[in-house]
Amino acid sequence: MSKVRTRFAPSPTGRMHVGNLRTALYAYLIAKHEGGDFILRIEDTDQERYVEGAVDIIYRTLKSTGLIHDEGPDKDGGVGPYVQSERQAQGIYLKYAKELIDKGEAYYCFCDQERLDSLKQTVAGKEISIYDKHCLSLSKEEIEANLAAGKPYVIRQNNPRTGTTTFEDEIYGDITVDNAELDDMILIKSDGYPTYNFANVVDDHLMGITHVVRGNEYLSSSPKYNRLYEAFGWEVPIYVHCPLITNEEHQKLSKRSGHSSYEDLLDQGFLTEAIINFVALLGWSPVDNQEIFSLEELVKVFDYHHMSKSPAVFDTVKLRWMNGEYLKAMDFDKFYEMAEPYIRQVITKDYDLKKIAAMVKTRIEVFPDIADHIDFFEAVPEYDISMYAHKKMKTSPESSLTVLQEILPVLEALDDYSNDAIYACIRDFVAEKGYKNGYVLWPIRTAVSGKQMTPGGATEIMEVIGKEESLARIRVAIEKLQREI
Repeated sequence: MSKVRTRFAPSPTGRMHVGNLRTALYAYLIAKHEGGDFILRIEDTDQERYVEGAVDIIYRTLKSTGLIHDEGPDKDGGVGPYVQSERQAQGIYLKYAKELIDKGEAYYCFCDQERLDSLKQTVAGKEISIYDKHCLSLSKEEIEANLAAGKPYVIRQNNPRTGTTTFEDEIYGDITVDNAELDDMILIKSDGYPTYNFANVVDDHLMGITHVVRGNEYLSSSPKYNRLYEAFGWEVPIYVHCPLITNEEHQKLSKRSGHSSYEDLLDQGFLTEAIINFVALLGWSPVDNQEIFSLEELVKVFDYHHMSKSPAVFDTVKLRWMNGEYLKAMDFDKFYEMAEPYIRQVITKDYDLKKIAAMVKTRIEVFPDIADHIDFFEAVPEYDISMYAHKKMKTSPESSLTVLQEILPVLEALDDYSNDAIYACIRDFVAEKGYKNGYVLWPIRTAVSGKQMTPGGATEIMEVIGKEESLARIRVAIEKLQREI
C-alpha cells in the first residue's frame, strides 16, 4: 500500500468549528498512526464567504493543538500551491474540466438565471432544482459562438440519468444511489472558480491523498465524486465520513450554542489538551474504557474502524469533568500561571494568591469557576445563620455562638497564624473542652467564609486572610448570631 496521506482542507470563513477541528484531528491521527503525511490545504474558492484573518486562525489553531502539518502553504512538499485560489490562477481546474468536456463527461452550460429558476420545483416541502441537460445538446459551433461572444457559462458534470452508482465508505459501508438523483453539478462557476466539490477531487488526486476524512453531510455528494474519479481514470481514495455532532437536545451544533468553535471553548476556560481529548471521543471509541488521552497516546491507539455511525453528542458536563481532570494533573506552577488572572479579578487584598490557587486546583473544572470559589476571601457574603446548623457535626446556631465566644480569646492570644499553628491551637482547645473537631471547626469556617462550601478548611482560610481579618470576621459572626437567634 502507498504511504498514507490525509489532508485538512478548511475554508477561511471564521473561527474553527468543533466539527472542523475533529476532521483535522482524525485526519492527523489516521496519517500519524500509519507513519504518513498530514497536509494542510486552504480552500478559498468561495470568495463571498472569505473572512479576513481566518487563515491566521487556522494556522494558530493547528499549532496550538499540536496538529502539525507536514505540507501546506508554508511547507512545500512538491504538490503545491496549497491554496486553491492560487491553483485556480494557474488554470489547474479549468484544464481538468476541459479534459472532462473532451471525454463527454462534462459540458458548457450557458443558461441564464431566469431559465434556471424555471426548473425549480418543490418536493416534500423543499425547493430543489435539477438541471435538465439543456445545454448538453448544443452543437460545437453553437458553443464556440457563445464563447467567442463572451457569453457567461458554467461547466457541468455530465451524470447519467439511469442506473445506479455505488461507493464504499469505511464507516457507513456500501452506499448505492439512483443516478436519477444525481444532478449535473457545476464544476466551474461563472466567475472561473471551481466549486468545492470539483476542486476537492482534483486536488486530492494531484496531492496523492489516500484517505479523505470529512463530515457525513458529504455522503450524498460522494457518488458524484466517484464518477469524477472514474471519468478521469483515477484511483478512488478511501472515504472516512465522520458522524454528525449534536448538542444535548440532539440538534446540530450551531454557533448559537456558545461552544461550537475551538476559540469559544478557550474563551470559556477550557484547556487545549482537554478539548482535543474530548473531540477525539466525539464519534470514536477506544477498545477499552480509557477516556483520558494525550495526543501522543491518541496517535498510538486511534483506529478509524472504531468510529461510530450514530451522531455524537457534545456533552458539556463531560467536557467540564474532563477539563477538571487535566487541571488536577497539571503542574502547579503552570496552573498558577493560568489561574492567577482569574484570581486577581476577584482578590484585591494583599493575600498569598498561590495558597488560594492551591486550594482551588482540585475543585474547579474550568478557570472561570474560580470566582465563585474564592469570592469570600475578599468579603464575607450575606448568609443565613441556619448555615451554622450541621447534623453530622451536631452543631446549631446556639452551639456555634457558644463555641465562637469561647474560641475568640484563644485565637486572639495566638501570634503564629500559619495553618499548622492555628490547627494545633484549635486541636488543644477541642481536647480541653471535650468537643469533637467538627463541632468547633464548622462554626469557625462558617464565620470566616459565610459559605456552605469552601475550597479550604477553616485554618487554611485563616492563614490566608491573617489574624486581624480572621478575628474581625469571627467577632462579626458573634454579633450576627446574638442578633438573629
